[in-house]
Amino acid sequence: MRINKMTASFGKLENESLSFHPGLNVIYAPNESGKSTWCAFIRAMLYGVDTAERARSGYLPDKLRYAPWSGAPMEGSMELNAGGCDITITRSTRQKNAPMREFSATYTGSTVPVEGLNGSNAGEQLTGVSKDVFRRSAYIGQGAVAVTGSPELEKRISSIVSTGEEQTSYSEADERLRQWQRKRRYNRRGMLPELESKMDETQRRLELMQGSVQDIESLEKRLEQAGEDCRRLEQQVTDSRKRQRREALDRLSAGRAETDKCSAAHDAAMTELSQRREEMRKSRFGLQSLRETEEQVQRDLDSLKELKEKASKKPSALLAVVFFVLAIAAAALYTALGNWLVIAGAAVFCAVAVYLLMGYSKARQAVNQAKERRREIYGKYRVAGSAELREALEEHRRLSQAVEDADKEERRCRLAYENARKMQRSLEESAMAELDFAGGNSEAARLSRELAAARAGAQRLSQQIAEINGRLAAMGDPLVLSSSLSSMREEYELISKEYDAIALAVDTLKEADTEIQSRFSPELGKLAAKYMSAVTGGRYLDVFINRDFSAQTRTSEDSIARDSEYLSAGTLDLMYLAVRLAVCRLALPEGENCPLIIDDALVNLDETRQEQAMELLKQIARERQVILFTCREIKGVGHD
Repeated sequence: MRINKMTASFGKLENESLSFHPGLNVIYAPNESGKSTWCAFIRAMLYGVDTAERARSGYLPDKLRYAPWSGAPMEGSMELNAGGCDITITRSTRQKNAPMREFSATYTGSTVPVEGLNGSNAGEQLTGVSKDVFRRSAYIGQGAVAVTGSPELEKRISSIVSTGEEQTSYSEADERLRQWQRKRRYNRRGMLPELESKMDETQRRLELMQGSVQDIESLEKRLEQAGEDCRRLEQQVTDSRKRQRREALDRLSAGRAETDKCSAAHDAAMTELSQRREEMRKSRFGLQSLRETEEQVQRDLDSLKELKEKASKKPSALLAVVFFVLAIAAAALYTALGNWLVIAGAAVFCAVAVYLLMGYSKARQAVNQAKERRREIYGKYRVAGSAELREALEEHRRLSQAVEDADKEERRCRLAYENARKMQRSLEESAMAELDFAGGNSEAARLSRELAAARAGAQRLSQQIAEINGRLAAMGDPLVLSSSLSSMREEYELISKEYDAIALAVDTLKEADTEIQSRFSPELGKLAAKYMSAVTGGRYLDVFINRDFSAQTRTSEDSIARDSEYLSAGTLDLMYLAVRLAVCRLALPEGENCPLIIDDALVNLDETRQEQAMELLKQIARERQVILFTCREIKGVGHD
């Protein structure tokens, strides 16, 4: 497979394009210019974007990390050559939560789809390996030159250097055996501990069943005696309740009779009081109080007495007539004599006569007013005289006294009625207390409590018997339990043998893996040593690779291999680059080689070793396309 051109809306790339040619492609660009984004885009176009990944502390999944900065949908296209055909694959986004889910593959320059190529298998069909193997071989991300092991990569390399079978690996087989082993026993869990627990439980149940039968016999005897006690107490309670009910009803009947009697007396007193008040209301003074009536009548009698005296006086106009005659006589004399003194006396006589006449008029008016006032007072009381008024007052005194006596009688009867009602309520409360056969202090209540306690005791005994019978039923048939215990012991013995056989298989598999490892590591290490020698100018000769793909290397001067902790950053990168290239040689399919994608893997190398590494990449580029992204300019190499 060979990549010709890519166009991406991916991360910071906004509809940008990048073209490649066969062989070695070196793309130089400064940091933060999108080199790692292009590498991630290649991986996404081949294998898609994993939408199941979730963000966590210190890690962003590709679907978030490479979401276009412009807010546009994540999409892109890749023109490539595979199987001698030019193919264009595209991935686009229809739903925001499924970036680059939409996939198409057509022959370049046409709309003819490539049969059998879809979004889920495109990467494996084009490169010949799964996404896991691709990332651990041909895809060297920034800062990730070291190889990490995986069951898939292990199976692929093992199949190439040994049997050709690519379906199993030691790690998976060992894990499967250990799962079987843990299934049978793992600390206190597993089939064997469960059987041990079940056998112990079954043995315990058999022992409990033997004791439970004896407990039931003892409880049944106690229950029979409790039943006899309950029947005796039931008869005593029935007799006591009948007696107490009869006595309480007798007291209540007597109390009701007394209450009815007092009620009738009170009704009669109220009727009498009502009649007396009605008589008083119809009298001259109505319902006016006696004291107020007496004070009012006494005031009116005193007024009548005074008015009588005023009305008895008889004023006289004689003196006024005399002076008037004298005035006339003086006027006549003035006519005869013409003396002014005479006329002055006539005027005086006339004035005196007028004054006396006015006094007479006032006196006469006062007498009339007194008479009128007396008539008004008599009219107010509807009497003809003072004697009749006094008689009316005496009648009012009599009626008031009758009302007062009737009122006293009503209050007395009402008090007696209320006392009778209180006594009735007291009798009812007493009767209720006596008839409370559960919480009272009577004999029947005491016997009822004894009966309730006896029944509760019998109930508890019944419950205990039922619980024991329930437990016995739950425990099952003793014969069945004994048979089950025997079966479990046989099963336990069989599983124990399986456990021992699996343990033997684990040890045997480990020995076999050691033997395969002796073939696996040398083959991979031989290729890695060849590449290591090439990139270090022959200084490092050997590379030793463990199953987890950790590595050691040795110079011609060293007696033992050096671990990665003792190597410089540049040498460490070269060693793992050599291992990567060896893995590519063994893991990637032959024939149409998968491109090698390298993201800034040479940044820690000095100029000499960088040139040596580039020479090796040029040799590899003769067989497969190499795409190297770098932030450092490399002498003697053209940059795209």
